[in-house]
Amino acid sequence: MTKSRITVDSKEGTGERLDRFLARHLPERSRSALARLIEGGRVTVRGEVATKAGHALRAGDEVVVELPAEARETGLVAEAIPLTIVYQDAHLAVIDKPAGLVVHPAPGHASGTLVNALMHWAREEEVALEIDDEVRPGLVHRIDKDTSGLLVVAFDDETLRGLQAQFQTHAIERRYRAVVLGKNLADEGTIRTPYGRDPKDRKRYTGRLSQSPREAITHWRVRMRGKALSLVELALETGRTHQIRVHMSELGFPIIADPIYGRALPRSATGVHAGVANRELRAARQMPRLALHAAVLGFAHPHGGARLRFESPDPEDLATLVAAIDDQ
Repeated sequence: MTKSRITVDSKEGTGERLDRFLARHLPERSRSALARLIEGGRVTVRGEVATKAGHALRAGDEVVVELPAEARETGLVAEAIPLTIVYQDAHLAVIDKPAGLVVHPAPGHASGTLVNALMHWAREEEVALEIDDEVRPGLVHRIDKDTSGLLVVAFDDETLRGLQAQFQTHAIERRYRAVVLGKNLADEGTIRTPYGRDPKDRKRYTGRLSQSPREAITHWRVRMRGKALSLVELALETGRTHQIRVHMSELGFPIIADPIYGRALPRSATGVHAGVANRELRAARQMPRLALHAAVLGFAHPHGGARLRFESPDPEDLATLVAAIDDQ
């Protein structure tokens, strides 16, 4: 972080807006980048924080701007992958991730990830990611490749630590929507289990361990109940890898199109509602990816404590599947 000090001289007159003044004196910075610095409390006038772009300056005012360091070189390659940014300020951004996008580089996914996209976006928006982690810069948490929905990224280590602390104390609000196989799930409930890797298959996770130093807690509520499928809202207290997928599968109601923890759909339904159930099953067979969406994300802003809450509507593929559920 460096500081730029500029004094308003008498020739510039009185009453000029702060954002216009900065744009003239710092032409290497975009207007949007300067606006974020003002909004983030990184600009002072006469020693007082100025958070309004329209702050009127006077001759003799000393304007001090905290300029973020240039983004550090990492081994990551910036890639022009579209991102949906639902919120951003000087410290963080909330992203609505599409299904199919891996969050960070890993074996088999050295590029084409959300982190690669984030690097490109940050460069275009002149956002300096001042994060020590050169593999997952700014990532506070992750969601699976085939899960869509909201996640938050931090621009600096202080913000990152503040958000991570909220995850550790379960102060983050995270709600998911999932379509599961089955209609007889109780209206609501809580799954609380030991949690860890499956001792029989290290690529899988399980909540059926006799004991584990880690616990996983998932709350669910049925929102729609069809003849073969149900729409479930899930709230996480803990954020273990594959937690929702494992818990719903082991409860007997696997998420539709889960290639690891799911099970084959029935060829056809029988009984009085067979026709309706078969229509739902046909829609389930057409679901191209895991029917899980991170729909709600809420947290206290690490700088100031304001409560932020975001909602993401169902993507088209999930919305189509939900519409097929006959909730009557």
